[in-house]
Amino acid sequence: MMACRGLKASLREREALYRLIIGQLMYDGHGAAATALINALQPHPPCAPSERLLHLAHMGLDQDDIGNVNVPIGGLGRAEAVAPGSGVDLEFDGDVQTISPEPSEYETCYVTSHKGPCRAVAYNRDGQLVATGSVDSSIKILDTERMLAKSATPVEVMMMETAQQNMENHPVIRTLYDHADEVTCLAFHPSEQILASGSRDFTLKMFDYSKPSVKRACRCLQEAEPLRCLAFHPSGDFLLVGTAHPTLRLYDTITLACFVSPQPRDQHTDALTAVAFAPSATTYVSASRDGAIKLWDGVSGRCISTFTRAHAGAPVSSVAFTRNGKYVLSSGKDSIVRLWEISTGRALLTYTGAGLSGKPTHRVQAVFNHTEDFVLLPDEWAVSLCAWEARTAQRRGLLALGHNNTVRAVAHSPTAPGLMTCSDDFRARFWYRRTGAD
Repeated sequence: MMACRGLKASLREREALYRLIIGQLMYDGHGAAATALINALQPHPPCAPSERLLHLAHMGLDQDDIGNVNVPIGGLGRAEAVAPGSGVDLEFDGDVQTISPEPSEYETCYVTSHKGPCRAVAYNRDGQLVATGSVDSSIKILDTERMLAKSATPVEVMMMETAQQNMENHPVIRTLYDHADEVTCLAFHPSEQILASGSRDFTLKMFDYSKPSVKRACRCLQEAEPLRCLAFHPSGDFLLVGTAHPTLRLYDTITLACFVSPQPRDQHTDALTAVAFAPSATTYVSASRDGAIKLWDGVSGRCISTFTRAHAGAPVSSVAFTRNGKYVLSSGKDSIVRLWEISTGRALLTYTGAGLSGKPTHRVQAVFNHTEDFVLLPDEWAVSLCAWEARTAQRRGLLALGHNNTVRAVAHSPTAPGLMTCSDDFRARFWYRRTGAD
């Protein structure tokens, strides 16, 4: 019996070692060697690129040299690593178990309509509010808990509600009107009740939604080109603004002073499509129709790295940092999603299989779910949501989105299994995966 247990333990250890070798080969770019081992060993679940073997080797060598066994798994001279289960971190083995439901299990809980195509969406930091913007120039702010409560309330109970009760329980808590053209981008302030919006009317506006009666912006900034993307600094003190002009702008939210890189060659060569701050705010990233992704220093405002032809020359549609700030997720009009390692500028993972019926004609975001277990991207022609395991790029089930036209924007809740999709059918749909406790 003891010999049998020892044999099983030995087999598990060998399997773990082979997985470490495969992950290290994939991480180092030796795809052919990794594929040969995968074909020979058939590991399950699939391995993800990982440099954990390198860190373990560092630990072993360090122990041999100086007898120090208290070295963090993140490696010598590195900051403490993020624990498995708290987001994507390919320094750990790819065997991390997913802790969230598959997006294909989400269900529609609420639908709201604009008077024109709905093309912008953003969640606030705690996931309690979500805003949608439309070609009709309106903005709606919705309460996620009210949407869930509404979907769980029987029709007969809703019909018995008074007008006052219906107003108090209505998921749309604010409707804002102050733009003269299509609302193209939205961003919530990280700590204050401020919503920033950009529009084709060349204006950036900030709304104080803490006041129920106010429908107009409290601050307005005139730009020289239509606005295309926005992102708040994690402190809320600055705001990245991308327009149809190639120059990336950084505004002070108090003084509205504008900052740009002093070197013209730092800038893109075509219209900006997406911007995002790293959670630590030490860097930020931009994407453009020129096909490049640029990484910027958060202090000097200088471009420190450029990923040229990030999507084989196709325009880049979206960029987003992981929670640990080590990676950037990008999507392009080639229907491909890639996960880039910031420190090396390499695409570690490629998520393929979307857009089989045709390349997208519109830019749409690739997003993580709230735990970063899954990567999501709408398929423009199939009107469905594609999903992959974030650590292995393995395809998962499709979610039919139920819209009658192209899905133009998508945002996942940062805290719960909830999703908002916006479409040219004038509607925004709230999706959610209920559990037994909901």
